[in-house]
Amino acid sequence: MESDFYDNLSKVRQHIHANPEISNKEFQTTQFLRQRLEALDIKILDLPLTTGLVAEMGQGYPIIALRADIDALPIVEKNTFSYASQNGAMHACGHDFHQTSLLGAAQLLKARESELRGRVRLIFQPAEEVATGAYTMIDAGALEDVSAIIGYHNMPFLKPGQIGLRSKAIMAAVEKFKVCVTGVSGHAARPDLGVDTVLTITTMVNNLQAIVSRQVSPFEPTVLSVTHIEVGSAWNIMPHQGFFEGTIRSFTPDNRIFLRQKFTQIVEQTAQQFGAEVDIQWDQTPNVTYNDEILTPLIAENSKSFAEVIEVAPVTGGEDFAAYQEKIPGVFAFIGANGDPDAPDLHHDTFKVKDEALPIAVKYYVHNAEMLLAYFGDKEKLSR
Repeated sequence: MESDFYDNLSKVRQHIHANPEISNKEFQTTQFLRQRLEALDIKILDLPLTTGLVAEMGQGYPIIALRADIDALPIVEKNTFSYASQNGAMHACGHDFHQTSLLGAAQLLKARESELRGRVRLIFQPAEEVATGAYTMIDAGALEDVSAIIGYHNMPFLKPGQIGLRSKAIMAAVEKFKVCVTGVSGHAARPDLGVDTVLTITTMVNNLQAIVSRQVSPFEPTVLSVTHIEVGSAWNIMPHQGFFEGTIRSFTPDNRIFLRQKFTQIVEQTAQQFGAEVDIQWDQTPNVTYNDEILTPLIAENSKSFAEVIEVAPVTGGEDFAAYQEKIPGVFAFIGANGDPDAPDLHHDTFKVKDEALPIAVKYYVHNAEMLLAYFGDKEKLSR
């Protein structure tokens, strides 16, 4: 019975929730997933992965990939339900929900494997929270011969039963910067004999705010936030070094390039103004999560058979799912997981999802995998 299937799936999610592992440490999680898939007789691909795994069912071509992330966050959980984490990490972003729904989809797709018009590839990806896992999967060969990929993120502001979609940009490009400033230390009573690192850093931070407010179109969503500053150790000493770090969010490739250029220009010119030295460090971070303009309407229409589909505004959060979309067509959705306007948001220590949202997430994978197999199969026939 369908109710028994989802009751069992809820227990799986609660087990995963109670045993979270942070990015690149998902060893027990990977083993648990492997055991579940092997019990279903689903082939696991032999790829050079330390954590996470890729599995596959069906035969021939095309190949459609379904992706779920599996890592948790270094957050101490404050929920008091029976399956709350006790190990100092927490699935405070709902990745327990994501991987459970993909396990459920795998079971349903395996049951009708002989009817699949190609292959379905299951990507259980590590390290999304540190924005490296997708790149690891791509380097390992997870996208080899894949025609398209779909994924999703649960969204607390959407109700169970709702799916949010939009063509083009749905999540932001992310920059993570760290700016290290070196001045000349000295006595606070004689700042003229040194180079003031504190003044240099604070002026940089102030000058950078003019990029968004005065140099970017108000119709171009953009965020620049400095979130961490460290400089100085005593009230009467001009410090030798200091740093600040933060993030930039944008939604088009051109604006992303412009923002990095202006950021670099302002930081370097301000350092020159005060006679300081500066080093700017950029981490590897995801590009815009950009939904394919042909496939997104197809998935939206197909999903209306089992969910309420709504068009959502883009969000300024980032997703390394964008790395897959830079290689092949991809669609990323938001799936309702709570719907309570007072529910805690993602990354909160009392975050929770509702198990009643699992059926929509499973069906999102299953029905759209089958539709895309048919779509790309028909395209292949026409091209012959």
